[in-house]
Amino acid sequence: MTTEVAPQAVMPARRVRLARFGLLATAFAVSACGLVYELALITLGAYLVGNTAKQASIVLAVMVFAMGLGALAAKPLRRWPALAFAAVELALALLGGFSVMLLYAAFSWTDLYSLPLVLVAAAIGLLIGAEIPLLMELLQRIREQAAGAAVADLNAADYLGGLIGGLAFPFILLPFFGQIQGALLVGAVNAVAGVLLVWILFRDDLSKAAKQLLTLVAALTALLLVAAFTYTDRFETAARQALYAAPIVYSEDSQYQQIVMTEAASPFGEQDLRLYLNGDLQFSSVDEYRYHEALVHPAMNGPREHVLVLGGGDGLAVREILRYPEVETVTLVDLDGAVTELAREFDDLVDLNRDSMNDPRVEVVNADAFTWLREQTGTWDSIIVDMPDPDATETAKLYSVEFYGLATDHLNATGRMVVQSGSPYFAPKTFWTIASTLEAAGYAPTPYWVSVPSFGDWGYMLIQAGGDAPGLGLDTSIGPFQSLTPELIEAAQVFPPDRDRMDMEPSTLMHPVILDRVESEWNNY
Repeated sequence: MTTEVAPQAVMPARRVRLARFGLLATAFAVSACGLVYELALITLGAYLVGNTAKQASIVLAVMVFAMGLGALAAKPLRRWPALAFAAVELALALLGGFSVMLLYAAFSWTDLYSLPLVLVAAAIGLLIGAEIPLLMELLQRIREQAAGAAVADLNAADYLGGLIGGLAFPFILLPFFGQIQGALLVGAVNAVAGVLLVWILFRDDLSKAAKQLLTLVAALTALLLVAAFTYTDRFETAARQALYAAPIVYSEDSQYQQIVMTEAASPFGEQDLRLYLNGDLQFSSVDEYRYHEALVHPAMNGPREHVLVLGGGDGLAVREILRYPEVETVTLVDLDGAVTELAREFDDLVDLNRDSMNDPRVEVVNADAFTWLREQTGTWDSIIVDMPDPDATETAKLYSVEFYGLATDHLNATGRMVVQSGSPYFAPKTFWTIASTLEAAGYAPTPYWVSVPSFGDWGYMLIQAGGDAPGLGLDTSIGPFQSLTPELIEAAQVFPPDRDRMDMEPSTLMHPVILDRVESEWNNY
């Protein structure tokens, strides 16, 4: 049965200009939606599995390929362009709108992500690819014009929409609505744009049955989007909790990452407070003192009036630094203000860091450490580099020859710098890559490691101004440590034969080899 009648060749002259504007405005809107879906899938992948460059490559490659297939698939639909375009937009509203929710559910409850990502990206790309051919046919039915001129008009609207979508995602949708609700809102834009265009300009081209079908599907789509939007908070809570064994006591999607804190009784009966950033464990309150004592105190065994902390927004390294009465200033640079605010205000974390972030000697700077260092002229006695592992493009640059050279430019003549370097047992290539990278920056590092039960064996690199390898030692004048003694820190320099020094290529900004090494090694665990 025919559901769409043959359209008139040319619209009445009085409607042509307005109709063309409406169609190009629709092209603008749906282009913005398409780019938002691409960015949403890339961002979700970066949050859940890391390595933004790889996530972007997968999403863009699959979607661009599928868009080409979609353009070809649209050719037979040109007989019914109005109804076909409305159907494509309603399908995009559902698939694109629910894409983040579907993929997050797959990741949380099935441990699957890559295959669903490819399938969703391909389906969205297929639908996006069908849009321009159908819009081109509708544009020509408004008024016949040269193909080149029609393509130019549609491309101009399409590219401008891409600009707006690209800006709207990071500056409006992500910070104000989050990933799930942001995608659902964009899905609503798809639905409204497609249905309005067809209903206002091409309603007469539809049969009665087609109009009824369009009305029904549009209403169901709107109902599903509204229901999902109102259910988002409960869904996020359930999906997020499925990823963690302990109850979640705090969660937030900041501008940069997903922040989660859990708390439960440990096997030893004490409360275990844990912080996760993008799913990666940052500390366990049961044994974090082992990590932070080993990180801070060897670097503080020397001049220590002025200390710089790069990363460490939880305030736990600062807690250890402030044990020294000689400390006059501590400058902490952490990208995410949501983390440093949490360290200042979340009661259990404030108790754990002993309110170190509110100490008058501490200055907190929320900035990218690399960019911030380039703008500084001062020097520090001790630099503590407590960055997340280099499992994403954004953090890999903080483990580069260029970054270490930049950081050490700000060491005093007798200063020391320590770098958290991951696990020499679980990720030995990554660990020794950091050593090679520091050497390429002109320094001889002293590697050492300690046991942190929640992490496993964990290692560090200590360097000093001048380039010679520093000795490891502790200043015991501040009182006993919970996990360290001078004898233990001396022994921490000894590595077993199966994890001894490996010659690795250094990591640079232009060739961040550490990124692939982290991914390949930690994927085994």
